[in-house]
Amino acid sequence: MGRRKSRFLRRPVEPFVVESGLSADAVVDRLERISFQGRNLGRARRIWEQMLASDATIFLGLAGALSAGGLRLVIAHLIERRYIDCLVSTGANLYHDLHETRGRRHFIGSPTLDDAALAAERIDRVYDTLASEDEFCKNDEWIANFALKLERRPYTTREFLYKLGEQLWHDTEHDGILTAAYRANVPIFCPAIADSSIGMGLSQARHRDAGAGMSDVIGDIIESATLIIRRPSTATVVLGGGTPKNFINQASVQAEFFDDRVNGHRYAIQIGTDVPHFGGASGSSLEEAQSWGKLSVESEKVAVYADATIALPLLVSALESTAHGTAAKRAHPEFDASGRVLVMNGQPLADNRFQEP
Repeated sequence: MGRRKSRFLRRPVEPFVVESGLSADAVVDRLERISFQGRNLGRARRIWEQMLASDATIFLGLAGALSAGGLRLVIAHLIERRYIDCLVSTGANLYHDLHETRGRRHFIGSPTLDDAALAAERIDRVYDTLASEDEFCKNDEWIANFALKLERRPYTTREFLYKLGEQLWHDTEHDGILTAAYRANVPIFCPAIADSSIGMGLSQARHRDAGAGMSDVIGDIIESATLIIRRPSTATVVLGGGTPKNFINQASVQAEFFDDRVNGHRYAIQIGTDVPHFGGASGSSLEEAQSWGKLSVESEKVAVYADATIALPLLVSALESTAHGTAAKRAHPEFDASGRVLVMNGQPLADNRFQEP
């Protein structure tokens, strides 16, 4: 008598078959039926589709040198097409986006170049990517001059970046992350804005006028948590970890302090190369986030251990084939006509205290 087949051996791996002219959608669909990170990438597409179909506010966390590395217009696409509702980014990604939106470029180099020779020519290197230090200095001065035009008061990074995107669009009418967020009314938070050349530009403004360049990062905490209180069903897509990952997660924890309907993010996708066993926040697992209450214990989640420059273009191209119509119909947070107040479900968010339910 043959042994009964195990309940574990029900779904076979389907070898990837190469065919001419496969779309990104077809490739990702087939990846979901192989193993390892290919399958995880396919599952990430399915979970993002679930996010879009649900009444969830979708946060995107952006860390690593992704703007310099060529992904800034992918992020702008996610903003313009409503695949996300709120961006939390490092200052560097926004700065490198500003650099290209102003008509400058990053250049293909090599990790084996002579860095002393690069320094002598005032060229900065990010692994295999190069940029002009002189152009960066002009960006810093542009940011300083912009900050000096603003009213002398503290700004949340969300409000400041809205106004920065507005100025960039009026000056250039070029696509980018900041200009897309301004045009689509999508908020951007930058919790570590001082740790970037945007912060350096603000410091140069402060040097010229002691009342300029003031940032209210605690106001960012209040606004981000209030967004979740207003609509407790939330989702997170994190690229690379870093400060944005924790800021998005702590917004849920802070919101739960005021509203017991909040029980962590309901959906989560994490794409990065850091691993959990060294104890760093960037590599921490989604399961670990559940122990903190950052992620719901009933959440749909997947971690894709891959370089975002490989995974994200393929993932977003596949989403464009299957989910564009769903994304376009979603409600989202937006700004009032002044650009100062963030509005959710028709009601303004307070800028100095949590709005409890």
